[in-house]
Amino acid sequence: MKRTPKPAAPAQHAQDESERRIRKAFKRKGWSEVKANDSWAIFKIMSEFVEGFEAMQRIRPCVSIFGSARTAPERAEYLLAEEIAFLLTGYGYGVITGGGPGIMEAANKGAQRGGGTSVGLNIELPFEQAPNPYIDKEKSLHFDYFFVRKVMFTKYSQGFIVLPGGFGTLDELFEALTLIQTRKIGRFPIILVGRSYWKGLLDWVKHTMGDRNAYINPTDLDLITVVDTAQEAVDAIDAFYSKYMLKPNF
Repeated sequence: MKRTPKPAAPAQHAQDESERRIRKAFKRKGWSEVKANDSWAIFKIMSEFVEGFEAMQRIRPCVSIFGSARTAPERAEYLLAEEIAFLLTGYGYGVITGGGPGIMEAANKGAQRGGGTSVGLNIELPFEQAPNPYIDKEKSLHFDYFFVRKVMFTKYSQGFIVLPGGFGTLDELFEALTLIQTRKIGRFPIILVGRSYWKGLLDWVKHTMGDRNAYINPTDLDLITVVDTAQEAVDAIDAFYSKYMLKPNF
């Protein structure tokens, strides 16, 4: 009797897929194949930019909220993200997230509860990512390319609130910091929520990157505000724009 082979375990499947991509990257390709693949990619990238710009240019001022996709609904960080988003809508701001579960879901949920704009910028991933149910229907966008998605975050956000998260959250945080530090975008507020979570990273940035090696300027950390509560996070956004006598209808 012929036995049916067992399906590969998730870890083995991920390893096989990684090896397939590495082999594909080193595979010799003819000029016509390279040209065809690159040309197709250009049109796909253009279409994502066009779709994103057309959808995002119609939204009201928004704040991007970043954080882990793995945060369960019963965790304090989830409830904190929901409360931050809810309070932001009371000040007239909408919310932009990565559109997935965890902190992103919590923020979209809070924005929807407050009757504000709730935007989700989804990315196609082999795990974790699926659109959450709290995104405004016409503001749920889907991307294949991380760099296109990042442009939408930075171009259409009036501030960034960052809750605890992993590699993706750090990527989004340092992307915003780099663009502000290099003056590629305006000096929008960056708020880190959770002093105990961010303390180790900020100490390393200050002492190792800054004091010991001078890889950043001493004033670069002034770009960041660290808070613990939802009200503190929203007050920091409001205080920043109050300096310029601006409100969310600017």
